[in-house]
Amino acid sequence: MAGNFWQSSHCQQWILDKQDLLRDRQEDLTNLPEEEYQKIHIFFCGVIQAVGEQLKLRQQVIATATVYFKRFYSKYSFRTIDPLLMGPTCVFLASKVEEFGVISNSRLITACQTVIKNKFSYAFNQEFPYRINHVLECEFYLLEMMDCCLVVYHPYRPLTSYVQDMGQEDTVLPLAWRIVNDSYRTDVCLLYPPFMIALAALHMACVILQKDAKHWFAELSVDMEKVLEITRVVLRLYDLWKQYDERKEILSLLNKMPKARVAQPGQSQGSSSDGKQQGSQGGSQK
Repeated sequence: MAGNFWQSSHCQQWILDKQDLLRDRQEDLTNLPEEEYQKIHIFFCGVIQAVGEQLKLRQQVIATATVYFKRFYSKYSFRTIDPLLMGPTCVFLASKVEEFGVISNSRLITACQTVIKNKFSYAFNQEFPYRINHVLECEFYLLEMMDCCLVVYHPYRPLTSYVQDMGQEDTVLPLAWRIVNDSYRTDVCLLYPPFMIALAALHMACVILQKDAKHWFAELSVDMEKVLEITRVVLRLYDLWKQYDERKEILSLLNKMPKARVAQPGQSQGSSSDGKQQGSQGGSQK
């Protein structure tokens, strides 16, 4: 594990260029307008959040799982592996990486079944279709894709440090923390260093709460234009949420989403095993 962000695989391999990200998503974006693609990502981030809460995981574990999910689909199409399988797999892996402790196989599957039945029945016409063997196989492909670069740096620690330095812990921190949580529904965790995301959340919180922090921000040696770019992305998310009725829209969006095919990343369909076929066919739940 790198001692700091700048020496880490997160910094050196997983801060992506926006144009490269759009290019790698082109297969999905030919089938889905960008706004609909974003809505699908928001939905599955919500599934990850709900599964994590059902398992009583810390928010940092859930955030790491969300980053893993976004990393995978920054390189591969939804068609490659069903996001309904990838989401819990990311939770399973993140719980180990963040040293929360290994979640038992039965507990993970039971949590997924409970969440899909009780919270997302409006989106799925059947029960959670996967078993632990599917999760373990999916975990292998996730590890391979990320080249075992598993350490994720989050905005929470720099945010706490900045707020303490500003002397606004009681008033600004709770709102800024929620804004950081919301930012995981966007691509900023793939495009910007976590300290910049923390500054953007802090800046937004100060504006909303009418806290005068101009002098504090003026003394920072950071590119404020990039901080404002992050702010604009999060504000677009909030605008999208205002007009997005997930319960009414998501079923039709999932039906339009490219479905998981038999072959997994790096394989032809002809070489896939029976287990892979079973896992992928289970994803065609529409």
